[in-house]
Amino acid sequence: MEASCISYKDTGFFSPTVIDYLENRAELRSFYGYRPDMDGFAQLLKNKKVVADREILHRVLTKQYAHNEQKENSKFKIQNSKLAADNINLLKADNTYTITTGHQLNIFAGPLYFLYKIATAIKLAQQLKAAHPDKNFVPVYWMASEDHDFAEINYTNIGGKKVHWWYEASGATGRINPDTMRQALNQYKGVLGMEGHSQELAEIVETAYARFDKLADATRYLVNALFGQYGLVIIDADDHEFKQQFAPIMEQDIIGQHSFKNITATNEQLQKLGVHIQVNPREINFFYLKDSLRERIVFEQDSYQVMNTDIRFTEAELKQEIITTPERFSPNVVMRPLYQECILPNIAYIGGGAEIVYWLELKSNFDFYKVDFPVLILRNSAIVVRKEQAAKIERMDLDVAALFKQTDALQTEWIKKHSDHNLSLDEEWRELSSVFEKIKLRSYKIDPTLSSSAAAVQARLKHAVDNLEKKLIKAEKRNYQVRLEQLAIVKAELFPKDSLQERTENFGLMYVKWGQSFIDELIRHFEPLDFEFTILAEA
Repeated sequence: MEASCISYKDTGFFSPTVIDYLENRAELRSFYGYRPDMDGFAQLLKNKKVVADREILHRVLTKQYAHNEQKENSKFKIQNSKLAADNINLLKADNTYTITTGHQLNIFAGPLYFLYKIATAIKLAQQLKAAHPDKNFVPVYWMASEDHDFAEINYTNIGGKKVHWWYEASGATGRINPDTMRQALNQYKGVLGMEGHSQELAEIVETAYARFDKLADATRYLVNALFGQYGLVIIDADDHEFKQQFAPIMEQDIIGQHSFKNITATNEQLQKLGVHIQVNPREINFFYLKDSLRERIVFEQDSYQVMNTDIRFTEAELKQEIITTPERFSPNVVMRPLYQECILPNIAYIGGGAEIVYWLELKSNFDFYKVDFPVLILRNSAIVVRKEQAAKIERMDLDVAALFKQTDALQTEWIKKHSDHNLSLDEEWRELSSVFEKIKLRSYKIDPTLSSSAAAVQARLKHAVDNLEKKLIKAEKRNYQVRLEQLAIVKAELFPKDSLQERTENFGLMYVKWGQSFIDELIRHFEPLDFEFTILAEA
């Protein structure tokens, strides 16, 4: 593939806050730690205090990967597990750090940006190793296995078709048995067809969803099959020993409601800067978790109650429950990042635009608990253009960057550029404006109050001229209807529903076409610290 780039700002798809963060807006600096550049990493590495227990981390990850291997049929060995095991072993060393990204357990890896997050983490780990050869950097995918929003992960879109897992689920999604996925699995494999690398991918997803009894284990297999050759480590934090490390903070926060106070105060400051708040904290930011249960904990009537159940604790009982079964306490969206940084020797978090903004809300809470805040990296974004699409775009005398405009604006721009007629009335309006300046001056000399009346007439005329220009363009669009329809088709293919390709389309058909080299190309072309949108065109 050939790669070109466009700035995130020029795409029009990223929030002002994200752009301000990337451009180092001074008002945002107090809401994060180090800048997302090599100098920022060098400073963090000099000052980093690891609170994670490396022995526990190594032990639990080794156990999780061994569990996957034991559950497989001998014909379907977990792929690339040795490289992951090597990196897991490296985590025991004091000079090893993690580069982490996280995501929900979307079936079949969900939309493309699922893969882009992980590819960004891998590439950044490689670049940091090159810059700091005396240290090790391990890319980590954090599975959001405790998330309970099944409706957000039970479908994917591939080749214009929606593949849906019809099932009524409750509790943590990582614990769901995928044995009811057969219909979705067959549908997905059917879309893949029989050409290219379809058999290879069909075998991967069949193994993942038909041979494991937990969605977390299935997802580990799938992601490892795609990225294991790069030494990616996949972590499931739904674990007793991990939660045991976090137990002191869990107890302190549930009883003292510190995260609520800290993050609420930060959000008030961010709102004054015009930042659109992504998440709002609750008084208690933990769920109570059992196999088919994940419900909020609230403090009511002098006791800690689990909503929609009869479960309740006194303060003493709550403390004892956290000590004996910490795995039953699940952090929500505002506490999960702190949990992550407590059990990993982490120096960077890679997330999408909305994630970056919500992490900005959290630094005061990290400071309160004396846990280092990681460098925030906006994940790489990309659009993949097939050869036939690139040929159409070239024939229409366009470049892919122009397609980031909304369809109507794109068509208007194309018409203005290619029409045999001058459809702009700018020159005529300049002449009319000159006339009106004389009219306003004469009116003012006769009666100063008439100047505003003349200005009002000018404004009405400008509105009429603008409408006339729109009619000229609309009329010319009818003359080029076929070409504009072709343009709209290509635009819709690359930007489904005028949104980014990566937010809807699954990777499946791209894997069928290019196989593992598709993953290789992502990692080869992504530049995590350049902060530009990548356009990948088939050569």
